[in-house]
Amino acid sequence: MSLPPNIILDCDPGHDDAFALIVAAKFCNVLGVTTVAGNAPLELTTRNARIILDLCGSTAPLHSGADKPLVQPPVFADYVHGKSGMDGAELPEPSRPADSTHAIDFIIDTVRSRDDVWLVPTGPLTNVALALTRAPDLAARLRGISLMGGGRFGNRTPSAEFNIWLDPEAAATVFMSGAPIVMAGLHLTHEFQASPPRIAAVESAHPRVGPLLAGLLRFFSGTYVNRHVGFEGAAMHDVCSVLALTHPDLFETSSKYVAVDLHGNHTRGMTVIDDRQLIDRPSANATVLETIDADRGFSVIVDAVRACP
Repeated sequence: MSLPPNIILDCDPGHDDAFALIVAAKFCNVLGVTTVAGNAPLELTTRNARIILDLCGSTAPLHSGADKPLVQPPVFADYVHGKSGMDGAELPEPSRPADSTHAIDFIIDTVRSRDDVWLVPTGPLTNVALALTRAPDLAARLRGISLMGGGRFGNRTPSAEFNIWLDPEAAATVFMSGAPIVMAGLHLTHEFQASPPRIAAVESAHPRVGPLLAGLLRFFSGTYVNRHVGFEGAAMHDVCSVLALTHPDLFETSSKYVAVDLHGNHTRGMTVIDDRQLIDRPSANATVLETIDADRGFSVIVDAVRACP
């Protein structure tokens, strides 16, 4: 049995970020949690992160970070996650605020203090890009960056996924940093849906926390089913970036060169994955998650919920 990965989870909760936090609390050594504006404004994503840390009994430090993208104005996903960023349940009040507002400093200091840290960004890549820009040595010190973003198709636009679309300059900085990257894109995460039987399994996994989390998933799945053709429930995007480190046997992967388009009228924010078979194509800069064993993956989520205090 390998040791649990040491991670900093950078997130914008968000329903699927919440489950990434819960799985990480069970199966990772969470060195800290950092928050960024994305699915909701920063004050809400930070509040939501604290609530989930409380629910799963995690004492990991929490630090808030960037409240807007590097270049463009912030845009929020309340059409998916609701006004709170995590609608669907009567959640308890957070036990306390964030430990600081210095997420970028926390990332830099933690990575520089040891050589075994994974960054796991599940929202826009603003905090990570700011840390890499301020401290370029981090790219060589990191074990890697396991991120949720991009894919072979988009959701915010036909070609661009929300996290990358919201801050493509940050995403380009991360992909070009030289750090080892594991990418969970939409072509993978859309295979991992919170179907009604899976939500029922979460609900029955814990007498107190299970019903709250099931309420979140039913709200989240409702927005997905109403907005998509052929979906059984919400795509559990962000959990995949944690599972890629804790349960890599769930996935099939490929090594690809990935670039982020910054200028196209129809493709700004697109992750351009080089699938060509040419011998002289660019060297791979990312491990792309391609498929997931969704049933086994969801059983890991249920196990993590069951472990909540």
